[in-house]
Amino acid sequence: MERCRKILHKLLFPGAAVCLLGVPVSAALLFYIFFYGHEDEPVAYAAYVLSAYVLIVVCARLPRLVKSGSALVHRNALFHRFLTDVAFRMHVSMYLSFTVNLLYAVMKLSLGVYYRSVWLESFGVYYTLLALMRFLLLRHAKRNAFGKELVSELRRYRICGILLLPMNLALCGVVILVVKQNQGFAYPGYLIYVMAMYAFYSSIVAVVNVVKYRKYNSPVMSAEKAVALATALVSMLSLETAMLAQFDDGSNGEHFRTWMTASTGGAVCAFILGMAVFMIARSTKRLQVQSGTEVR
Repeated sequence: MERCRKILHKLLFPGAAVCLLGVPVSAALLFYIFFYGHEDEPVAYAAYVLSAYVLIVVCARLPRLVKSGSALVHRNALFHRFLTDVAFRMHVSMYLSFTVNLLYAVMKLSLGVYYRSVWLESFGVYYTLLALMRFLLLRHAKRNAFGKELVSELRRYRICGILLLPMNLALCGVVILVVKQNQGFAYPGYLIYVMAMYAFYSSIVAVVNVVKYRKYNSPVMSAEKAVALATALVSMLSLETAMLAQFDDGSNGEHFRTWMTASTGGAVCAFILGMAVFMIARSTKRLQVQSGTEVR
């Protein structure tokens, strides 16, 4: 009985090398089987068994890994600060968001120039302007603590709302252009799946953060998350246009692509317009209150 227990323990808790090698090997085997159509061959059954075993081993070790990782994070001063200091975490988030936004804009512009796609170039310019807004917010956050210079933050919050208005008009023009020409752009290879992951991830994170950071009473934080939400919505619109161009075979009707692009584009433009008006109205009202307070 003791021997069986030891064998079972060894099977469930093998060395770290088994986990480190087992996950990529089983993932590579499954990729090979499903993408090259070898589901009914002997290698497929071996891959299924290996994948099931690796999954069981990882799940068995997960509590230990979480505990060890948590202890390691809290021992590291930088990681501990990231988890406990909201302002520091926000600064890191703003730097990362600005960098990703800028890289995404460069990619869109480069693809637009290379493939001579007007709508890709237009989206690239739009993302560049969003990156510029993020840079202005980041510059203020670098010099001032969040929520301390309220008047200054409210002014930048209002500037972001004002800038979104002409940008939204440009976005409407892009949507009209795409709908009128009934054209899109198909990403080469598997790039569209990378774009899809980015679009869905950024959308989920943006929605969560808009709600999460409202409680900190910092207009710059709120403006950053509003810009993130606008970026995510445009990413979803861009993704939909590309997916319709790449996967729509015409079986859904002659005008399916046109109606889908028009409805989604109209909804995104209307939402961003409403968000911009709300930002301008809210910041103006709060600035008036702050001015009255200072006078008294």
